Amino acid sequence: MTATPTERSRRGVLRLGALGALAAATVPLAACSGGYDQEPDPLAPLLAAADADATAARKLASGAGGQLATQVADARAAQAAALKTEVDRLNRPKKEATPAAPPDELGGFKQRLATARTQAENLVPGLPAYRAGLVAAVAAGCASLQRLGAALGPGNDAKPVTAPSGTVPEDAVESLQKALSSEHAALWVYGLVTAFLPGDFGEALKAGRAEHTARRDLVTQMITSAGATPVAPEAAYVPPKPVTDTASAAALVASAEADSAAAWLGVITHTDDSGLRGMAVQALVAAARRGTPWRQEAGESPAAVALPGQSS
Repeated sequence: MTATPTERSRRGVLRLGALGALAAATVPLAACSGGYDQEPDPLAPLLAAADADATAARKLASGAGGQLATQVADARAAQAAALKTEVDRLNRPKKEATPAAPPDELGGFKQRLATARTQAENLVPGLPAYRAGLVAAVAAGCASLQRLGAALGPGNDAKPVTAPSGTVPEDAVESLQKALSSEHAALWVYGLVTAFLPGDFGEALKAGRAEHTARRDLVTQMITSAGATPVAPEAAYVPPKPVTDTASAAALVASAEADSAAAWLGVITHTDDSGLRGMAVQALVAAARRGTPWRQEAGESPAAVALPGQSS
């Protein structure tokens, strides 16, 4: 579907460049904290688990684990590298702990990924902005990996869409507007691809539309309650590539989910409100989980994104 020149000038391409910029919060300098923090680094256990998983999965990749194990190894290694950079930057004490024995079969990663996701989600509300965004991306990456195959998941769906208590902080309105824009675009995409996907995609399309609709409606109410005017949907959007068949339709849905993930990561990194962060991390996880099977259907590799929402 081709947009008019006016629509192009209003929106450009579907993938909003502003979302990537929004998700990249400035990294605070350690010197600004007022001194050296003697408390153990809460990210260290996440790093140790990611490192162990990457090593164990790499060993399985040459055997029965094959390609699935390789994807786990690559994603967990990327998460470990990102976490290590942040842990080394602050150089806080690292609490000694005896890690669980690494799995010797692919199915052993199912619980480890679920545990890592839960630990990361629980940390997000109380971390500094940059760290919160990184850890939220790790949680979403673990959730995404569990959608790769039955041996790894499928994992739990994101929590139901609910509004956080209290008023919306003023500094969060702009990032919520970006999230609302991504929800409008995602709903347009889900409508467009229906004509190119066979009937057995019906349930996936229905579930995706339902969740994006719920988030759109909720964010609209939140922005209105904050005294701002919610951004309206465009009449049409321009896909990055033409949609002509099942694979290109699946790729477009995956692209829309990636944009949604970036927008919700931007909310996390632009507010200190714990309730709003909790809502945003669930939206991020949901987008990451939906994106994985669509990327598989489109033949994209890797199918699971290691750090959903972060600019590549």
